[in-house]
Order: sequence, then C-alpha cells, then structure tokens
Amino acid sequence: KKLPVYNWFYYKEGFSRDLVLELIRMFNIKEEQTVLDPFCGVGTTLLASQESGINSIGFDVQPVSVFVSKTKTDRYDLNELKCWSKKLFSEKFEKPDISCQPPLVKKAFKKETLEDAVFFRNKIMFIPSEKTRNFLMLALMNSAVKASYIYKDGAVIKIRKKPVPPLRKFFQRTVNKMLRDLKNFQRKESKTFVDFGDARKLRIENESIDAVITSPPYLNKIEYSKVYEIEQKLFLDLFQEKPALRSYIGIDTDINEINRNLLEYSDSLPETLPPEAKPYFLDLIQVTKELYRICKKGAKLGIVTGNGCFPHTVVDSDIILCKIAKKTGFKVKKLLVLNKRWCTRDRTKKVGITRESLLLWEK
Repeated sequence: KKLPVYNWFYYKEGFSRDLVLELIRMFNIKEEQTVLDPFCGVGTTLLASQESGINSIGFDVQPVSVFVSKTKTDRYDLNELKCWSKKLFSEKFEKPDISCQPPLVKKAFKKETLEDAVFFRNKIMFIPSEKTRNFLMLALMNSAVKASYIYKDGAVIKIRKKPVPPLRKFFQRTVNKMLRDLKNFQRKESKTFVDFGDARKLRIENESIDAVITSPPYLNKIEYSKVYEIEQKLFLDLFQEKPALRSYIGIDTDINEINRNLLEYSDSLPETLPPEAKPYFLDLIQVTKELYRICKKGAKLGIVTGNGCFPHTVVDSDIILCKIAKKTGFKVKKLLVLNKRWCTRDRTKKVGITRESLLLWEK
C-alpha cells in the first residue's frame, strides 16, 4: 500500500511485490529473459519485473485490471503529463448532463461530485495521447471513489452516505502524488506487454517463456469483478474496447465437456471433490497445459494458490494443482505454505484448515 506506483489502485486480490522480487532472484531470471503472468491483476509481477530489468507479459480478463496494469507499467514523459495536468485544472467548469448515468452510479456520489467527475472525464477523453489519458483517468477514478459514498464489503458494493472531500482538490492532490511517484520510481530498461487474454488459450508462441509468476483465482472465492462496477461504468466503458471473455475461472462451463476433460486427469482429483469445484479444476487443467506449451525447457514457475472452503469439506487445491502439473509434464519442486486459516461454516463451526501456498514447478 505504501510503495509508489504499486499503490495507484487498491486491489483486494493483489499479491506481494517482495514475493515476486524473491522469486525473480530464486529463479535467477536474467535481464534478456521474459516472465509471464497470465492472471496479472493490477500488474504487481509486471512492475517488479520492470524494477529488475526483465521483460514481462501480462494478461487478464477483467477490464479494470488490464487498464490499471497498463497505466502503471507505461513509461511517461513527465513534462507532457505536467503540461496536460495544468491545462486540465485550468479548464472552466461547465455543468455536464448526468441524467443518463446508471442508477448505481448516481446513488454512489453526491450530485456535485458526480458532475465534477463527469466534467473531468469528458475533458480527459479528448486528450490525444493514450498514455496521458490513461494516467489522468486512473487518478480521477481513484479520487472519485474516495470522494464517494461507496463502501466495498467483500464482493458487495454498499452505499453509505457520509461527509466527502471536494473532488477537484482531491483529484489535484492525487495527480501530484502520482507525478512524484513517477519521478522516484526506478524502472530498468525492459519490455512490458499487457492485454486482455484468456489463460486457457494464450496468444503466445510455443516454448517462448522463461518463467511464470502468477496467482490464479482461488477456488470458490467470491467474484470480485462486481466490486469495480462503478469504476467500469463511469470511467472506462466509453473508451475501452474489451472482448467478450468469460470473467472467472470455473464459471459457466458445459458439464459434458467437464466430464470428458476431467477423465484424463481423474487420478489427480479426489473422489470427494464437490461437484461445483469441477469446472474450476477443468479450467486450471487447461491453464496448466497452456503453460507447459508456452514455457521453454528449464522454465521455472511460481504459483500462489489458496485451498477451497466448502460447508462440509476443505479442498486442497495446492496438492491437486501439483498433481495436475506432474501429470502434464512439469517437475514439482516444492509446495511452500504461506498462510493457514480456519474454514468455518455458519461463521462458527470449524470445517478444517485451509492453506495459502506457493507452488514451485519446473519444465
């Protein structure tokens, strides 16, 4: 939360920059090599790779994630950003029409705050440079949410009316803070590519990746994309093109397809596996096969995963994923437990202990 550029957007599911740097060191990744994160979230793996001077590729299916990752990892002309920021804040306010905003967006803001947000958004959209546009839009998006009635409770957006700071001043402070961050953040020379992408079908050549550092969605974890619905509707929908990708591993899969594909890996899956967990592992079987295809011989993989908590059982996702990896052809080097917590039913009855683990594989 305190690291410059890393903290430009709070993301509940993000993982640690220090863990990524440690894996880069452990894997002995060289500057001319390439790291892949097929579930890049808000770009922690990509930023840490930039700090280390390593080329990186990131994909995600969530529009907010792709936008934030791209904005955080772009390289900027500070003078150009300062020039456009000054121009933006000198614009005379003209009251925009907010009647067409979705009901949820209207509820989330004081009327004057929403008018300010839409006014600045409309001005930013006409900036010709995509990098400058994205930089200022991210600053506005963060500022508007902090000057709103939005309260994020798990995967649910709640509206809680409270005193809020004036958006214009808050926005100016955010832009100035982000400009300072860019001045202080040390990136080495490297190439970074971020785009929409499905981890089960990667647009990457065979045997071209030197290392993978990633964290797939956890089994039966709440779908967090809804939490960013307001940011998406108000700031991104008008100018961000996005393909129709299924947004979450393990959702909406044909049951016959599941059974056919799982047959091949049946010895990797426990007989007690809850039926609702099958689509999740089907997708991760496909992801694992894709990773095997695109990794070079000798490539190293670091994957952070969490076990599944169900009303009557705990599903050991870490062990199952290692079995899937072994069957696919990877060498499973280590399973390191990072964290343990109780899985409970009805908030009080203990079902078992779930682990968060780091899986280390090699091709």
